[in-house]
Amino acid sequence: MGAAYFYHLTRHPLETALPQLLEKAMGAGWRIEVRCTDISRATWLDEKLWLGNENGFLPHGLAGGDHDHLQPVLISTQPIEDTHCIMAVDGADVSEEEVRSKERVCILFDGNDQDALLCARSQWKMLSDAHCHTQYWSEETGRWQKKAEANLPE
Repeated sequence: MGAAYFYHLTRHPLETALPQLLEKAMGAGWRIEVRCTDISRATWLDEKLWLGNENGFLPHGLAGGDHDHLQPVLISTQPIEDTHCIMAVDGADVSEEEVRSKERVCILFDGNDQDALLCARSQWKMLSDAHCHTQYWSEETGRWQKKAEANLPE
């Protein structure tokens, strides 16, 4: 059974934090879905990832191409079946079934956006009430620190 990790972005924008988390997930050997709420945001994120770190390369693509099955990271607005990890942004929905069936579900939310905070709180409550293992991570000190955890695995 997987876990849902909530990442509260307060110091870095999504386009800075996401590549770091993607590199860690790829280091674990996982195939990752970045789930967005709309195609314009997915396209924007695709561009930001291509223009990212000049010292590295983050292989990825927008879902719907001929070579989706070869991509280690797919940006999508719809669920993708054959992935190990979901990174949900902008309040994209995830289900308790996905948390249970994936290695990890990461929910990234902007701490400076009240609507994003409310959405993340609602997702935390839904998943923790469903007895999914959940963790809350904050970057307020400049590095990621676990601040809360619910439903520890047995």
